Amino acid sequence: MTDQPPAPRLTRRRLGRRLGGLLGAAAALPWIGGCLGGGVPGAALAASDHFDGERFFNPGGAGPRGLLDLARWKLGGGDEPWPEAYPSPFPPDRPPPRVAGRALRVSFAGHASFLIQGAGLNILTDPVWSERASPVSFAGPKRVNAPGIAFDDLPPIDAVLVSHGHYDHLDLDTLARLWQRDRPRILAPLGHDATIRGHDADIAVTTADWEAVVPLGPGVEAVLEPVHHWTARGVFDRNRALWCGFVLRGLGEGVFFAGDTGFDEGRPFRRVAARHGALGLALLPIGAYAPRWFMAGQHMDPADAAQGFRLLGARQALGYHWGTFKLTDEGIARPEEELAVALAQQGVAPQRFLAARPGQVWQAAPGDAG
Repeated sequence: MTDQPPAPRLTRRRLGRRLGGLLGAAAALPWIGGCLGGGVPGAALAASDHFDGERFFNPGGAGPRGLLDLARWKLGGGDEPWPEAYPSPFPPDRPPPRVAGRALRVSFAGHASFLIQGAGLNILTDPVWSERASPVSFAGPKRVNAPGIAFDDLPPIDAVLVSHGHYDHLDLDTLARLWQRDRPRILAPLGHDATIRGHDADIAVTTADWEAVVPLGPGVEAVLEPVHHWTARGVFDRNRALWCGFVLRGLGEGVFFAGDTGFDEGRPFRRVAARHGALGLALLPIGAYAPRWFMAGQHMDPADAAQGFRLLGARQALGYHWGTFKLTDEGIARPEEELAVALAQQGVAPQRFLAARPGQVWQAAPGDAG
């Protein structure tokens, strides 16, 4: 019988690094920590197929993981380190003041923040210009690249779409700066007005339920679409506000911004395709997916995203939610590498689904097939 080598000891330094990673994950994806309040619709809403009278949920889908699973993940190893800096190959964009008519211009600022320009409107998705995706300024995931558009170079913003309340999507400081500068229409799913106005009571927020249609400007409307996710700002407000994706009708051939979503057997994508037909552009998350046993219900991996793109039937896709804030275990370049493999396996031309980098611009002229 041969002797087995002793199991590696969890040294104080390694334990400290892992606990630090746990706190970092808690700050950006608040399974613990953060502020304690949030949107609490409570008795103001009737129960529905996705609201039980107190909390929202994914109909027929999985709920979020709990604290024990979070600890198992963060203390279990498997984390791939990121570099301190990951600069974009694209220079910062300087967008035009407006884009008129049926032309469409989409500029990627980073993570889940896009500037969408068309029909004379300027629309931002999940704008985060802060240095950290965190409830505190001194800890939590920090940017490894600058925003692809400097804040001062943003044109006047007409509308802001907020998909849910996690810190890497709902940045209260950025919303307050935008409100003070431009007074945009801020649209979010139910419950997030409490969070936003709790930070700045002067901010006007429009909230709506899934499938609501909200006009943004002449001929342009946003439709709140069901996706498979969850939301929280702290330990006591989990799923007391809603989450969603958005379809923008009247911009080019239509745009779908998924926010955050798990694949959920393809249901979010089949619903959008059935309701809106083949859209011109899909903005789909491709990162923050490892380990899969923990993340599959809430974040797609590149194979999921490629399959979702096919189910949508959209002409073009841009991948986001990668390469800016380290939230999960995969290496910084893994989403781009694995997207290329997934597209080849599913027979999708690589130019039809780009892994976007900050400062990158995608444009479609009227009648352009993308």
